[in-house]
Formats: sequence, structure tokens, C-alpha cells
Amino acid sequence: MTLPALYRFYAAEMSYFSGKVRPAFQFKAIHYVELLPDFVNVIIPRTGLSFIPVVITPDDETLQDTSEILDELERRFPTPALHPATPVQRVSALLWELYADEFLVLPAMHYRWSFPESEAKARAEFAACSPEPERAVSFANRMKGTLPFLGVTTETVPAIEAHTRDLLERLSTHLEVHPYLFGTRPSLADCALLGPLYAHLYMDAVPGRLLRETAPLVCRWIERMNHLDPSTPGEWLADDALAPTLRPLLELIGRDAAPVILDTVRAFESWADTRPTGQDEPMRAVGTHDTRLRGIAMTRYTSSYTLWMVQRSLDAHRALAADERAKVDATLAGTGLESLLAYEPRHRLGKRRFKLVFKKS
Repeated sequence: MTLPALYRFYAAEMSYFSGKVRPAFQFKAIHYVELLPDFVNVIIPRTGLSFIPVVITPDDETLQDTSEILDELERRFPTPALHPATPVQRVSALLWELYADEFLVLPAMHYRWSFPESEAKARAEFAACSPEPERAVSFANRMKGTLPFLGVTTETVPAIEAHTRDLLERLSTHLEVHPYLFGTRPSLADCALLGPLYAHLYMDAVPGRLLRETAPLVCRWIERMNHLDPSTPGEWLADDALAPTLRPLLELIGRDAAPVILDTVRAFESWADTRPTGQDEPMRAVGTHDTRLRGIAMTRYTSSYTLWMVQRSLDAHRALAADERAKVDATLAGTGLESLLAYEPRHRLGKRRFKLVFKKS
């Protein structure tokens, strides 16, 4: 018997973004093997970057960046779908992805590196996955050193932890009624949320206890997402609806995450306005900017990538017919997320050889 073509998934259990992609392989019943990252021989030669996950397709194509990996897997394996086709659920899923990728890094990194017990466990896990202990130590040191640049400081920790508690409480309430964010079927939104909730909060020592003691339904959702059955895909809510229990979660994202994300984008665009002539490839970080989380001042590095992620939601929203866009706007009105969808970027980013580049708007 000839086996189906094999996809190679270079990933790690403790990796934020590996957790985002893994469920797609299971849900779509894709024949794949998960391999430990090989930066020297595979990842850096193919992408020029030291990021995981990376997917090598059966025809030797390299996929990098979880959003693009999931888009491509959806294109190649459209059934069962993870990307909602209807306007409200589709735009909402992309906003969840934006939140998970660009904001939840705050609690994820805080709970991993601010507590000695979590740090010790993470360092041991990195060493177990690395053929070179010195490289694992260097990587861990670098990750811990990013906390102040992310905005994780003594002053901001109370707000970060309060947001996390509210997220777990509201998500638990939703999961009492629905097994996934949009109904009985997982979606891009669930995949994105799984990244930080599984790879960091569930796997790390201190937040792992927090989840198990205060949010057992979230733990059950995490386990369910890691053991998806493609033979029973389920359904999203009919008529492009969002569950009433999802609204408090959207309001939490709109209140806490949307302003931080928009401040990042505005700061990046201000930098881009005055960038040197001919500089078409922005750095991942272009200085720092000030923002606030629950009234607490925060200084963070200015990420160029945040604009690229915001574009995904904006592009989907603006591609809709007028009546569909009006339906999305009416559904999200009052959540705070309308501020994201109303943003008008002055610059546009694309990709070239896996790196961000400025494009004509």
C-alpha cells in the first residue's frame, strides 16, 4: 500500500506558534510527521530565519509563518474547513487570530519567565529539545531578556494577570455552552488561541496550576483541540451567528488588546513615514512606544509585524459587499473592536523570501 505524501512539521511542544498549527494537521487528516527543529540544516538555510514552526511540503515547498501555513493548508485541504466563509464569523476569526498572536504574548511570556518554577521547567524543556545545551541556554536567556521590551514589568504585571483571569473566566462561561468558539466545530480562531493557552499557560508550571484549578473547562478545550477527530467535524453556528457568551470575550479583547495593538501600529507607521529612502525591508523592531493597559502605562518595542497581522482583518472586512460589512459592523458594535476595523493604514506590508517588505497600498 502506498502511503499519502508526507508533510514535515518542524515544531516544538513548548512553542507558542507550533501549538497554533498542529490542530490543522489533525483536523484535516493530513499525513504528516512532527520533527524537532533543525535550525542549522533545514530552517535557516530555507527561510533565513530562526523561527518555528516550518512546514516542508511533499513537493519540497517551504511554508513559514503560521498565518500563511494555515491559509495554505486550508487551500490544499479545504474539507473540513477551519476558515469560516460567512462574513461575521470570518472577520471575527481573524480578529481572534490577531489578539492571540499579537497580545497574548504578554501573559504567555510573563507566566513562563517571571516565576522561577516556570522558568526552570522551560529551561529543562528547551535543553531536552536541543542537540546543543549551550544553544538552549542562550535561547532561554534571550527569551527571558525580552520581558521589559514586551512591556512586562513590575508595574504592568497586575494588569496582565487581571486580563488573564478575565479571559479564563469568560472563556469558561462560553465553553459551558459551546465546545469551540463558534459552535461545535473548531476554527482558525480556536487554533490561534490554542498557541498561547496550550504551549505556554497549560504547559508551564505556574500557569498550568492556575488553569487546572480555576478553568477546568478551558483545560478540556485544550485537550480537545489537541485530539481533533476529522470524522466528526461539527458545525459553526447557523446564520453566521456569534454565541451570546462570546460577546463578553470580544468586549475584553476590544477593551484591553485593541488599544495596545493600535498604538503599536501607529508607532510603526510613524517610523515608516520617516524611514530612509530605499529601505523597503523593515526590521522586526523599530524602537519603542508608549501605550496603556487598564490604565497602567506601558512601554513596548514597536513591532513591524503587528501591521501585517492587522492587514489580515482589514483586508477581509473591506473585501465584503456593503451589506455584509454592515452586518459585521453591527455585530461588533460596542465591543471596542470597531476601532481596529476602522483603522486606515498609510503603509502596507507584504512578504519577500519570508521577510516583511513595504508594498504600495
